[in-house]
Amino acid sequence: MSTANAAANRRHFSRVAFHAPGQLVCAGGTDDIIVLDLSLKGALLRRKPPAPALPVGGNCTLRVRLGELDAVIRMQGTVAHVDGPFLGLACNNIDLDSATHLRRLVELNLGKPQLLERELAALIGEE
Repeated sequence: MSTANAAANRRHFSRVAFHAPGQLVCAGGTDDIIVLDLSLKGALLRRKPPAPALPVGGNCTLRVRLGELDAVIRMQGTVAHVDGPFLGLACNNIDLDSATHLRRLVELNLGKPQLLERELAALIGEE
């Protein structure tokens, strides 16, 4: 089994491909980024060069506007990994409105309500 397949099998939360601009606010300032995918537990981001180095374990806040709507997902997280311009953000905290928007986005992309319910149960530790 490849490393990618092993990682996908261990993953408890489905990723939703979501190519959109956003902002990453960290101690060093605010960077414009591209969100590549989102899940209930984090995000994969691409930073635009030149971007200052961010340490793994550093705290940041991700802000993503959903289309032309006033809806915004705000996710506080920790830098989980950095690979060149790519950054993985592990979600530590998300406000109720953002969680509602993210849940709906995941639900629409999964297409199976039972998968979403399983992921929500895992998120709150009921599994």
